Amino acid sequence: MFTRKASLAAALLALGAGAALAQSPNLGQPITEAEIGEWGIHAMPDGTGLPPGSGTPAQGKVVYAQKCAVCHGPDGKGGPNSALVDNPPITAIDSRKTIANFWGYATTVFDFTRRAMPWPTPRTLTNDEVYALTAWILWKNDIVGRDAPIDAATLPQVMMPARNRFQRDDRETSPRVR
Repeated sequence: MFTRKASLAAALLALGAGAALAQSPNLGQPITEAEIGEWGIHAMPDGTGLPPGSGTPAQGKVVYAQKCAVCHGPDGKGGPNSALVDNPPITAIDSRKTIANFWGYATTVFDFTRRAMPWPTPRTLTNDEVYALTAWILWKNDIVGRDAPIDAATLPQVMMPARNRFQRDDRETSPRVR
C-alpha cells in the first residue's frame, strides 16, 4: 500500500533528496526507483503510455455493476459521486460535468480510471477491466458503438464531443496538453 509517508518519500527522492530523507526523522523509509516506477503510469492523448489489453462495452457493463455502480449509480447517471453518463450542455462554471460534455480525450478517461478508481482501492483494476469500463462509459454516452472493441490502438482514435474545448500547448518549452 502506498502511504502518505511513501508519497512524500517518492517526491523527495524524485527531487534528489534521498540522502536528506534518510536523515530526516519520522518520514518512513526511502522509496526505491522501482517502487516509483510502479506509479509512473500515464496515458497521453495520442495513446503513448497505454498498456496492452482490451475490452468491450458488454464486458465493461459487468465490471461497472460490480465495482462502480455503488458510487456512480446503476446506469452511471450519478449516485453518491459524480455522474459519468449524460450530456447536458455546459452553460456555467458549476454545470454538471460528465464524460461526454467535459472530457476532451478518451485516453484521459482510461488514464484517470486506471490510476484513481475504484475508490477507496485505486489501481486494483486490471488493464482489461479498465479498457472494458472505458468502452462501456463511452458507449453509454453514445460516443462508441455497442460492440466497439477498445484497446491501445482504438482508444486514441475516439473523438470525444468536448475535444474542441482542449488544445495542444504548442510552446516549445511545454509540450503538454491542457
